[in-house]
Amino acid sequence: MEISQLKEMATQVRRDIVRMVHGSQSGHPGGSLGCADFATALYFKVMKHDPAFNMDGVGEDLFFLSNGHISPLLYSVLARSGYFRVEELATFRMLNSRLQGHPATHEHLPGVRIASGSLGQGMSVAIGAALAKKQNNDDRTVYSLHGDGELQEGQNWEAIMFAAHHKVDNLIATVDYNGQQIDGPTEMVMGLGDLRAKFEAFGWAVLEQKQGNDMESILATLAEAKALTGKGKPICILLHTAMGSGVSFMEGTHEWHGIAPNDAQLAQALGELAGNYSDY
Repeated sequence: MEISQLKEMATQVRRDIVRMVHGSQSGHPGGSLGCADFATALYFKVMKHDPAFNMDGVGEDLFFLSNGHISPLLYSVLARSGYFRVEELATFRMLNSRLQGHPATHEHLPGVRIASGSLGQGMSVAIGAALAKKQNNDDRTVYSLHGDGELQEGQNWEAIMFAAHHKVDNLIATVDYNGQQIDGPTEMVMGLGDLRAKFEAFGWAVLEQKQGNDMESILATLAEAKALTGKGKPICILLHTAMGSGVSFMEGTHEWHGIAPNDAQLAQALGELAGNYSDY
């Protein structure tokens, strides 16, 4: 896709997110909206992946969503990429749906490789998958996405230390650095300190992108990160996003971390995301 098409797809993904969360009256719109540009760039431009879906992922780039509560985002990009029918998005969080609130492997939904949402575990899984690719001489890249508040979980730092020690240099781990979590701003809940200095002290190569909702900037950073693979260090992208990006009344506040819009709010959100789009 060209830049203009990617931007249009990101808007389509945002429409899917607000409609899914509204339809079930539960879910997490804030972080999903904030990462829509990043996920769109990955699935529609950057990654080599096959919607036919082989769980082993041999010869493909892999993506792991560690902050699994933003599942509406993952489901939208998977459906729009052809992994399953777009109409299935309407079943989000419904009884017996494959689209559970947090991605689950027992539902056998194409594109979902791990059950995620138990925060702090995704880093370990992504590192394991990347290490397996290195051992199997598979030259593709593993990508992962993590919440900034999620880094308050101690397991991450053991995994981060492990990855540097074992030179897992085919991993690009992105942190959604929006400064918000369920109980408030991260600096009020538990300050993260200097994340760049921390990752670098643990032996990672770190890129910081202040414009995490700008498609051109995201693509440039992902290309720079890709160029750093194979050089002996795992790569971290600190992606500064706005929680709720694209919907004015949701932007920049933790209050929309896990709240569904009502009918009037849905109408306003879709009005702000207006255009020639195909909804389910």
